Order: sequence, then structure tokens, then C-alpha cells
Amino acid sequence: MVRPGITHRLVSGPDNARVGKRPRANNDADDGEARMKLIGAIVLALALSATPQAFAQTPAAAGAEAATPKIVIYHAEGRRSERIVWLCEELGVPYELKYRRGDVAGSFADIQAVNPGMRVAPTVFYNGELLVESGAIMQLILDRNDGGKLVPPVDSANYGLHLKFMHYAEGTLASDVIADYRVARATDGMAPRGEKETDGQRAMRFADDHLAKYPWFGGSQFTAADIMMVFPISYAFRMNVADPAKYPRILAWQRKVEDRPAFKRMLAAARPDGRVSPPPSLKLP
Repeated sequence: MVRPGITHRLVSGPDNARVGKRPRANNDADDGEARMKLIGAIVLALALSATPQAFAQTPAAAGAEAATPKIVIYHAEGRRSERIVWLCEELGVPYELKYRRGDVAGSFADIQAVNPGMRVAPTVFYNGELLVESGAIMQLILDRNDGGKLVPPVDSANYGLHLKFMHYAEGTLASDVIADYRVARATDGMAPRGEKETDGQRAMRFADDHLAKYPWFGGSQFTAADIMMVFPISYAFRMNVADPAKYPRILAWQRKVEDRPAFKRMLAAARPDGRVSPPPSLKLP
């Protein structure tokens, strides 16, 4: 029995009729309309599958635009912030450089205004995020923008060398040569030139020995590790902590890196007048 007001479907039967409903008077017209709708849906589906790029272009373009970071580098002349400028020049990544030309104290005052908890150069804002520590800043920029230019493949023989000197630059070399400088300044102010090596000189010899086997600190090619190593090596020579004549391979490597176009662009942007207010070098015997 069919209850009034409720439509029931007949699940079997030759005509798939609806029980409790009066047969439609125009089945042929309904069938034709259904076929047209089905054909239209198929045509639309084929058109969409044939032209996926028409719909993918806009998100891709938006993604490419979003991939360009906003990097603001707070810098002081002659400081480690040069590394970040140089890295961006090597990668072709745009950046904004902020410092007071010829006024290191003023540059640090500007840094303190935006980073009162840690008045250091570099202080970098990457898409608005505050970053310090030059090695960490370089790592973040490389992870997001390198594309294989300045970091060897992880599974390559060079990757371990690259990683070692990325950290050796500050963890060993810079800390040792700066400690040597401070000890000398606190005593007689004389450059260490005795037969016994200081910690900084031993760290320099380790780097020079590496270059007897490889042309670069990252192995067979220039990498970001070479950028990291320039500051402590230049410091050791400039402050007379180490005698350049004892490290001929480092001298040859130094000439190569300083001849790179990106290094020269960094100097023009970040150190246009040479070193400003450098600390005094140790006195030679």
C-alpha cells in the first residue's frame, strides 16, 4: 500500500517506474533534456582536463612573487654583516642595506633601535623576522634561495667539507685568532711570532693544509663556506695574529675569492671607503 504524500522508488522492473506517482506525460522530452545535460557536462570536463595550465598559472605566478624575500640588512662597515651582503650578491637575491657610511657608532645606534636586545652586525629582517648570527642567517637564506648554487648536494663528497668549514670559520678559527689578539693586546701588544704556534696560528695551518688537497673550502667548487672563512682569515692577517708568508695556499685562495665579481660588488655596497675605525693591529717584532 502506498502511503499518501510519500514517493517510493521501485528498485526493479522493466520500466523503472515510480510507485505512487502518475506516469509522466512527456518522457521523451525529459530523456532528451537529460542527454543534453550529460553531453554538456562531458564537454566541460574534457575542456578542463585539456587546459589545466589556464587555471594553474595564476597560483604559480603568485607563488613566484611570494618566493622573492624581503631582506633588510643592518650593517656596520668591516663587520660580519659583509657576509650577508656578499651572499645575496652571489645568489642574485635582492636586499636592502642600512648603515651610516663612515660612521660605525651611528650604524650600531641604528641597530640598537631595531634590535635593543642584541646590538650586533649583522642584524637582518627576513620577511619581517628578526635574525642574528651570520652563520645562521646565511643558512636560512641558502635553504630558501640557493637552488644548488653555493651548497653541494647533500649526498656528495663535498657536502661534508662544506659543512665543516661553514662551522669551523666561527667555531674554531675566529674564536682562536680573536683570543690570540686579545691576549696580546692585554699584555705587550706584540704580534706572536715565536716558534711555538698559538691556537689561532694552528687553526690557520689546519685551513692551509686543507687547501693543499682542495681548491676551495667547500671542496671542488666555491661554496658559502668560502664566504664564511674570509672574515677570520682576513682578521688574522690584518691584526698580525698570523704571518701570511706561512700560509701560501690561503694567500692564493684569498686572491681568488677577492677577485669574484660578487665580492667586488659587496665591497662597493658595504665598504666603499675601506675599513672604518678598525681596531689597532698588533705590533710586529
